[in-house]
Amino acid sequence: MDTTHLPPEVHYHAALDARLVKAAKGIRILAMVSWPAGEEVRFLEAHARGQHYLPHIDYPRRDFTETRHELDRIAEEADEGHPLGQYIAESARSWCTAAAMVEALGTDEVTGHSLELYGGPTEALPGNGPTTRDAAHHFIEIANELDRELLAPCEHVEISATALQLQLQRELDDFFDGRMIEVVLDPDLIAKAAAGATRIRLRHGAAFRDYDRQQLLQHEAFVHSLTALNGRHQAVLPSLSLSSPRITATQEGLATFAEQITGNIDIGRMKRISLRIEAVAMALDGADFIQVFHYFLDAGQTPEDSFTSAQRVFRGVPTRGGHAFTKDTVYLRGLVDVHTFFRWALRQQKLYLCRWLFAGKMTLTDVQRFAPLFEAGVLAQPRWLPRWVERANGLAGMLAFSLFANRIRLESVPEEAAFHDP
Repeated sequence: MDTTHLPPEVHYHAALDARLVKAAKGIRILAMVSWPAGEEVRFLEAHARGQHYLPHIDYPRRDFTETRHELDRIAEEADEGHPLGQYIAESARSWCTAAAMVEALGTDEVTGHSLELYGGPTEALPGNGPTTRDAAHHFIEIANELDRELLAPCEHVEISATALQLQLQRELDDFFDGRMIEVVLDPDLIAKAAAGATRIRLRHGAAFRDYDRQQLLQHEAFVHSLTALNGRHQAVLPSLSLSSPRITATQEGLATFAEQITGNIDIGRMKRISLRIEAVAMALDGADFIQVFHYFLDAGQTPEDSFTSAQRVFRGVPTRGGHAFTKDTVYLRGLVDVHTFFRWALRQQKLYLCRWLFAGKMTLTDVQRFAPLFEAGVLAQPRWLPRWVERANGLAGMLAFSLFANRIRLESVPEEAAFHDP
């Protein structure tokens, strides 16, 4: 993109954004809060013997003093009266909080930083709705009422990591018309899968299902990786390729919405998301790692999955209780936010905002502020779009029905409802 013709204020903020990218480069939150792989083996071996202990993780001490000073300067120099300046200032402050959080890993201070970055389980949903924790209880109750027989026969069939690698690689190469994302096997990966802008890692030896394949495609590849790749094509704002902490709720909400709208989210997945929210709330209320581990066990998860789930709650924080890494609360809140935004965009005849949301990693507020910049060509249109977004008619049809169906109150329908037969 030729940027020589752009206004001076755009060039000014593009220079600030370049500094932002450089300053944020070394702040890798999820990698820095992760636990060593051997901790799971030790804990589960003790659990099998009927013994339990509170894991203690020694996090390396890090010093981001100069980085934080640079981020503060960037925020101060940005013109918050301009959409680019607002975005850069808010992003710089978010990265600054993230830097302070990783400097404090393992201490009581992390919870406060986490709540500032990601929010917590008591935050209200859009429209002064119920809290995130209330919504989690709703999905847990519904899931508990349903039988596992709802699973289709194919959901019980396991796929090896090697087979899944080949399937994913073929589908991704076809979608991007080339090798934009590489799928690799990683024997040292703690999670079953992890995705970046240009690489999806699968844990070697892990077993997957077809559901996992669709979740990796729709959630990880066609949202997280795709928005990062589109962000790299932004000549003015290359930071749109970064997973800034302030965009987490929108990114995870958008990715979970992608699972939903493509029919690739089930009640089991909603229950797992909701259990994590309740577990975060329990930890904040004083539950320690062992209590949270048993909460997941009692909810029907395997010991391995229960450890992984509890570990997510206690990343970067003391395991004794009263503290939590609150990122998992954004999935459900983000899903409701994004779903509400898409319905609002249809009602306001602004579905183009939903497409622009994939031009990089941004918040729902950002994409509205950026509208004049997209229209003027300052920001580039997304190079790639998920197929469900490209099919505007299908998207509009689903949202239109959702808008109308919400007018029907189930509490007004009698238990033995008289429905219209054809």
